Amino acid sequence: MNKQNYISLANKAANIQIKELKKIRKVFNSAFISAVELILNCKGKIIFSGVGKNSFICKKAAATFSSVGLPSFFVDPTGVSHGDAGQIGKKDILIVISNSGNTNELTNLLKFANRIRIKIIGIASNPKSMLLKASDVKILYPKLKEADPNNIVPTSSTSFTLLLCDCLATTIMEKKKFTKENFFLYHKGGNLGTALRLAKDIMVTGKRMPIIDYKKSFSQALKKINEKKLGIVVITKNKFIKGLITDGDLRRVLNKPLKDKNINKILRNYPLVINESMPASKALAIMNEKKITSLLVVSDSHFNKKNKILKGIIHIHFLLKDGLR
Repeated sequence: MNKQNYISLANKAANIQIKELKKIRKVFNSAFISAVELILNCKGKIIFSGVGKNSFICKKAAATFSSVGLPSFFVDPTGVSHGDAGQIGKKDILIVISNSGNTNELTNLLKFANRIRIKIIGIASNPKSMLLKASDVKILYPKLKEADPNNIVPTSSTSFTLLLCDCLATTIMEKKKFTKENFFLYHKGGNLGTALRLAKDIMVTGKRMPIIDYKKSFSQALKKINEKKLGIVVITKNKFIKGLITDGDLRRVLNKPLKDKNINKILRNYPLVINESMPASKALAIMNEKKITSLLVVSDSHFNKKNKILKGIIHIHFLLKDGLR
């Protein structure tokens, strides 16, 4: 076979799936709406179940739901008769995916769910299937052409159910007004979590901040900067930011006469300030551009005001420690 044919065969398979996935709009109906509302009002967990290739779709869907704050996990239906049913509670919702809807392994799971009267969302392509008959919400999707030459290997059908579950998740995210900040709560680790960090997630606050009143002495400023170890001390007047003094500023006048050690003469007026919702990666970029090691952080509501109250301080070491580069 001409190796160039590999590309045409792959394109053929891809085109079949792309065409079949466009049928997703057929399931955006009253059943889809009922499924969304059922999930939104769930007081327990969202449990996914399926067998074969659909078991992997269920595991991915459960991971997606959990990552957006909807406690969810996968239950293997074959284990229900051997104690796994204990994972399912009366406040939970069961989402079952099966192309035919008549998979034998699902029988005991569906019987148990109906016995304890938990809501079932069934997703299948057979309107007369055991699964849809047992379900409270019946999501029927169209018959799909698989992408393999014999039209038997789950390809288009599994891609379709994966897309459907993602559409459920993203619709719920919109309704719950799920933000980047919410997402970060469940993704503290990894590159994604790092990229989503905001200034308020990294800054030091409260007693960890080196702050002194503008009436304080040079020696008090020196003591504060040594004590907090951030390389700066913030000067305030009536609780508002008046300026800042760096470690270098203090050292340069250390041996000068007392009259040159007035902190109001040393301080840097109008220091660079960022708002608490600025991405940490952008804060690092500003530090690199300005060649500074610390940034003052104020609340979003104070950012555009003339008088600003300090809310936190970011040091470049915090950003590097968190894996930002």
